[in-house]
Amino acid sequence: MMFKKYYFQFFLLSLAFVVFYSDDYKIIIAGIAIFLVGMFFMEDGFKLFSGGMLEKALQASTDTLPKAIGTGFVATAIMQSSSLVSIIIISFLSAELISLSGATGVIFGSNIGSTTTAWIVSSFGVKIDIATFAMPMIIFGVVLKFSNSKSYQGVGKVLLGLGFVFLGIAYMKDGFEILQSTLNLSKYAVEGYFGVLIYILFGIVATVLMQSSAATMALVITALATNQIIYINALELAIGANIGTTVTAILGAISSNSNGKRVAVAHFIFNITTAVVAIVFLYQLSDLTTFLASKIGIADSDYAMKLALFHTLFNILGVIIVSPFTQKLVKYLETLFIEVNIYTIKPLYLDNIVINVPNAAIESIKKETIHLYDSAVEAISHSMFLHRHKFIGSKDIENVVKNSDISVNTDVDEFYANKIKSLYGEIIHYATLSQENMNEEDQNRVYDLKLASREIVEALKYMRELQKNIFYYSKSKNSYVKEEYNNLRVYIAKTIDAIEKLKEHDDDLDVISTIELLKESTKALDNIKNSRIDTLIRENRIDSKMATSLINDSSFAYDVTQKLLQVATILWIKDADIRTLGTQK
Repeated sequence: MMFKKYYFQFFLLSLAFVVFYSDDYKIIIAGIAIFLVGMFFMEDGFKLFSGGMLEKALQASTDTLPKAIGTGFVATAIMQSSSLVSIIIISFLSAELISLSGATGVIFGSNIGSTTTAWIVSSFGVKIDIATFAMPMIIFGVVLKFSNSKSYQGVGKVLLGLGFVFLGIAYMKDGFEILQSTLNLSKYAVEGYFGVLIYILFGIVATVLMQSSAATMALVITALATNQIIYINALELAIGANIGTTVTAILGAISSNSNGKRVAVAHFIFNITTAVVAIVFLYQLSDLTTFLASKIGIADSDYAMKLALFHTLFNILGVIIVSPFTQKLVKYLETLFIEVNIYTIKPLYLDNIVINVPNAAIESIKKETIHLYDSAVEAISHSMFLHRHKFIGSKDIENVVKNSDISVNTDVDEFYANKIKSLYGEIIHYATLSQENMNEEDQNRVYDLKLASREIVEALKYMRELQKNIFYYSKSKNSYVKEEYNNLRVYIAKTIDAIEKLKEHDDDLDVISTIELLKESTKALDNIKNSRIDTLIRENRIDSKMATSLINDSSFAYDVTQKLLQVATILWIKDADIRTLGTQK
């Protein structure tokens, strides 16, 4: 950490020296900075105004590899942000909404889609006065950004982003043109494979420093258009930018979950394979680019457009080479970053990389709440001296309870303090932060999920009250009180078992009907104090202490079942109206 801290300070000092030492370089660096600001604005804008359309398209179009590759290409070409597409893919993979194969295909397609930036810069950025278009975009972008509508705000940010991107390109172009009068960088060109290695390294370093291959390509194209670098060195820089973007992906995935790391490894393997092929066959690919350029109307002297074509060509070649081995790649990726124990304090799905994408964030919170539920059910089962695998799916839960081993035990207080409390806190914190960029409907969904998390925790707290007496009376010589406490265990176990069956239901009406029936059946726990307990007291079957404990504990058991059913309503009913109907009862 200390090295990283001083490294950044050294970078700032070096940057300050260059900026104050040379006005020419200052203009180029300002152009890069403005371009990067534009990319950030565009990414934020698409998150806001897409209204979940991008997420839905990615989810629906990744069931086969060709569709996944096509979807990745189209989404990145439109959004001009491979990082945004990667964020959504990682979140859906974490939520198990798409397969690892589908996610890998999208990454392949996204690499091709990211080359459209080079086409835009080479077609418009260096051929026309692009700054003229930038100003109106920035003006309207600022006006729309102050709108109350999230969609208008999103459009405003996209316009601001495009305006700053165009302005940044104009600054870079002007900077290189001014620099040309005092310094001709092309005189330092290095040819041969030694030059290949040097310029690939430059491309990697530039991309890592700017955290954007698009910015690197814009810089390379403007330098090429102003004759500051020669064509073959520009091709090498493009290869380096492709490798560099995998470094940024790996750095971003370090703090991500297992799926984020797997996607980063897939990205790395694809780009490294593509780069190796491009390096080995660099001159052949250069000749092929020149041939294809002549066929599609690109002038032989238009090196900027030829660079964009080369960038697209070797990425397409990479997909052709790697995609036949996708299944083998996926099998290898599945062996990496395996969670040793799924019930850990560390959240499995709350990835900060997806927190600003509403649909993705909601899926992550929902999955984490299910993880919290499963962890709590484990503790609840053990606190009743039961193993889940023995009573879930059993046709005779009463017999399982009757013959259970009372030595099975979990300290609910310890379990809550060491596992549940931390996970619950993480969910609430993450959910609260995620609501900032959401519309009212999405905010309400997140509120429901926070409510479900609270209900899970409260159910576990009620079990804490129950556990002591279940243990005590399950060993009692009084068969009547022992039977009543076994009945409490049966009711809770049956509720958990029924919820497990509901998870696989697709019909929301069936689910809500089943939940309502379960709520009615568990009312016997609340009414037991007025009937069965009275009978046991009158017949002198139990003493007053047993009766008092049983009255209190039957109420606790009732509360546990009701809270678990409330959680089931929130988590496993998809239709918002039906879900609202269930939670209001």
